[in-house]
Amino acid sequence: MLIKGRVWKFGDNIDTDIIIPAKYLAMTDPRSLGEHCMEPISPSFHEKVSAGDIIVSGSNFGCGSSREHAPIAISALGIPLVIAKSFARIFYRNAFNKGLALLEADIADNIDEGEEVEIDLSSGVIRWRDMEVTAKPIPPFMVELINEGGLINYLKKQLEE
Repeated sequence: MLIKGRVWKFGDNIDTDIIIPAKYLAMTDPRSLGEHCMEPISPSFHEKVSAGDIIVSGSNFGCGSSREHAPIAISALGIPLVIAKSFARIFYRNAFNKGLALLEADIADNIDEGEEVEIDLSSGVIRWRDMEVTAKPIPPFMVELINEGGLINYLKKQLEE
């Protein structure tokens, strides 16, 4: 799977309260959640981001409270992938369960916001400018979850077979 998009950069320790503040957790509509994605540090993020854009971050992306709302809010904006140096463990699993791809790669210091990036999700190769980095591989089962659009869709398909 090839993904191409514009980069939006965030720093280290982006917690789930930044991704989607707790005051919006009563919302169930993904589009409404997306309208508040990254609101505490970029209030107009949802207006500037386009479907296909990529988030690039430093260490410990998704730390804090365990909430499925965080990957849902990101996906609702049409963002197919987050690349970070590292992810909080619970966010990592929640993201794949919701069909949001994550790649672990330390590229945040070497890429500028707004740059175009190309990612081969199957190989983990990330390309921009004259740079190329290979991310930590996604476990095969997690690739299956992404291909099916998340855990629920994966389980539905398994029941149909």
